Amino acid sequence: MLRAVSHLPARHGRGAPIDTITLPHDERRLRRKLLTCSGGTEVMVDFPATVTLDHDGALVLADGRFVTVLAAPELLYQIRAGSTAHLVRLAWHIGNRHTSAQLEDDRILIKRDHVLKTMLEGLGALVDDVTEPFFAEHGAYHSHGDSGHALLAR
Repeated sequence: MLRAVSHLPARHGRGAPIDTITLPHDERRLRRKLLTCSGGTEVMVDFPATVTLDHDGALVLADGRFVTVLAAPELLYQIRAGSTAHLVRLAWHIGNRHTSAQLEDDRILIKRDHVLKTMLEGLGALVDDVTEPFFAEHGAYHSHGDSGHALLAR
């Protein structure tokens, strides 16, 4: 089994990887975990602290080779509003429920949850199903998973 010793940011320009791994949002934030890549390569990640792996970044292996990390498409809601102020209010309601969210200029993305969808539509949001990679914000102190609990070592 190979061991990851560090990670590289997106578009690092280091050449060809030995393999790739595609991970959803929650699994790209980790400290310790055994990963199996698309080509079958097993990589043990054991970093001293939790890191967030970038889409198109890499895990650097002890022998200097690397594995590219890709963001998996996920089932999400795209939330739009009639104005910037309305979108900010919707973001407040989403954050008040400790829900991971990807914040953009004209939309918010969250994982699908029918209860949140009903709430947001009740607040006048336009909510559509989308499937795309998810890049949620991480909290200032720790990150919340779907259960609302901190993600420690995964």
